[in-house]
Amino acid sequence: MRTLIATAFVSLDGVVEAPGGEPGYRNSGWTVKDIQFDEAAYEIKTREQDEAAAMLLGRVSYQAFSPVWPDMTAEFPGYNAMPKYVVSTTLREQDLVTNWGEINILRSLDDVAALKETAGGTIIVHGSATLNRNLSDARLIDRYHLLVFPVLLGAGKRLFSDTDKDKQNLKLVESQPYANGIQKLVYDVVR
Repeated sequence: MRTLIATAFVSLDGVVEAPGGEPGYRNSGWTVKDIQFDEAAYEIKTREQDEAAAMLLGRVSYQAFSPVWPDMTAEFPGYNAMPKYVVSTTLREQDLVTNWGEINILRSLDDVAALKETAGGTIIVHGSATLNRNLSDARLIDRYHLLVFPVLLGAGKRLFSDTDKDKQNLKLVESQPYANGIQKLVYDVVR
């Protein structure tokens, strides 16, 4: 079974929306504003790219990343080369970019569960707030890689849903505080 990892920049109050500068969001850019850059805090991002064998995205994140990431050959060589899967009920094959390698559309969480049963290594989920919430609620996520930023944003998309569901225990497998206040937290989901 393949491991599914959700990776996120998250505020202390659980917001994942527009960390880098998305227009239309009043707290846009919160990962870089007022937080001193510390290269060590982002080591996990390089490791993720080296360890992942495939990327899973929701439609909104796919449509945000696909016009930009294929041209970022120095920053994302691993991600650009690996297969990508987009979970969407509305995206069509003709909507996919042709310069970003192999891209497949999955229509449901059942399709994601079936993908996890195949051979092929770790699958990583970037962005995709709605997809992350749905994957978590369906108990399809195996590990969380979180960079928790020392900021409270109040409004925005949340990493976790507020659905009334059974408790899901996590096991802390890695953590590291950084001088700029960011906390790296890596959790395995206890099955």
